[in-house]
Amino acid sequence: MLVRGFLAGVFLAYATSLAQLIRAHGLPPFVGALVLPFGFVILVLLGMELVTGNFALLPMGLMARRLHLTGLLRNWVWVFVANLIGGVFYAGLLFAVLTQFGATSGDAPGEQVRELAVRKTLRYANLGLPGWGLALVSDILCNWMVTVGTLMAFVSRSAIEKMAAMWLPIMIFFALG
Repeated sequence: MLVRGFLAGVFLAYATSLAQLIRAHGLPPFVGALVLPFGFVILVLLGMELVTGNFALLPMGLMARRLHLTGLLRNWVWVFVANLIGGVFYAGLLFAVLTQFGATSGDAPGEQVRELAVRKTLRYANLGLPGWGLALVSDILCNWMVTVGTLMAFVSRSAIEKMAAMWLPIMIFFALG
């Protein structure tokens, strides 16, 4: 579970950095939204553990009495931690490559990443308490589409059907910002 969660964090970070690199080169944000689902498709097809998908699926196992509450909570905590560690690990490697181990500023891609992090963080922080609400509602809307993508993958049979089924909801949430 920890290895699969770690790798899921890495695959999503790869896809996110690819989408941001596309934006850094001046292409429209929608082009980034077209490629972001690559990470999600890879992790679902390889059977990785993504906490947002588990938020959707494991309660159904609990309601069907195939899973106990302690197992659900243990999964959510460990997969969240593993996803976070995988994403941070990838971010460290990306920083090393973009900045040549700190020797440069990272040029346009590095500036794009910094600008995005500051813009997203300050947008919420400047609103104070309503910023927390905005972050929560944004997360709900995003994860709703991730959940739809996860469920659609499970009802599809072939790899091509699964990819197409996952692609649309992930592209939608990223395109909407």
